[in-house]
Amino acid sequence: MMIKVFGHKAPDTDSTGSAIIWAWYLNEIKGQAAQAVLLGSPNTEAAFVTQRWGYETPEIIADVQSNAPVVIVDTNNPAELPSNINQADILAIIDHHKLVGGLETQGPISITIRPLACTATIMHDLMGDDAAQMPKPIKGVMLSCILSDTLAFRSPTTTAQDKALAESLAADLDLSLADYAADMFAAKSDVSAFSDAELLRMDSKEYTVSGTKFRVSVLETTSPATVLDRKASLMDSMPSVAQEDGVDHVLLFVVDILNEQATMLIPDATAQILAEKSFGATVTGDSVILPGIMSRKKQIIPNLKL
Repeated sequence: MMIKVFGHKAPDTDSTGSAIIWAWYLNEIKGQAAQAVLLGSPNTEAAFVTQRWGYETPEIIADVQSNAPVVIVDTNNPAELPSNINQADILAIIDHHKLVGGLETQGPISITIRPLACTATIMHDLMGDDAAQMPKPIKGVMLSCILSDTLAFRSPTTTAQDKALAESLAADLDLSLADYAADMFAAKSDVSAFSDAELLRMDSKEYTVSGTKFRVSVLETTSPATVLDRKASLMDSMPSVAQEDGVDHVLLFVVDILNEQATMLIPDATAQILAEKSFGATVTGDSVILPGIMSRKKQIIPNLKL
């Protein structure tokens, strides 16, 4: 039976790209029939990357069948996975996030979770000598994953291993890291076609803080004004998105890649309290700038307090 390889809902570049990379590895190196699939529409950067390296957008699936073989990449959180995931035959998990718990498997499986900036970097390690067989399109996707998750090495999640691999891949592809990253971030910043609700869900994860459930949304961009010009309507949309998604509040952090800071929207008293307690911010209006905040995984989520 075909192995389906997928990452989390609201697919970003690492989630999309890592599924493509590992499906290639299973098919071409391990001789196991595999297919990269998505759990939602990819963001604009991920769509740019797949097209740039000659891939069709993977099929989008709503759920998985019981006993269907799957490999999970770039997440281990059941809330970010299909509702039937614990009835699927999970073969492996490859991830770089904290262990959440809640997944069940039908037998012993291979789990690799490492403190690197990017899932694709872990995959390069797991391939060992077989990584030398990667064709240029797979190398291009892998490079894209690393540049995306490290924000071209600006993110505090960046490790020396991620950077060294990216530099090696760029040399193999005869690409300028700076120029290619700029193209990727320009694609990520073009959000004009998306509704407010779509923006709030585009790159978001659910977390609970002191019994309060949040959808924590991050928009990374080289053009923060494009998003912040929509501040009022985004805040107006937050209550309905929260209600539809079964959470108490939506938080939005607009990460300015070039200036290495985040703007957090403050639609209500809860967000104000959270900003002040979590980041030591002084809130005087409907938004607050958080200097140096770039990473949801390393800087935002671990600090959230109410």
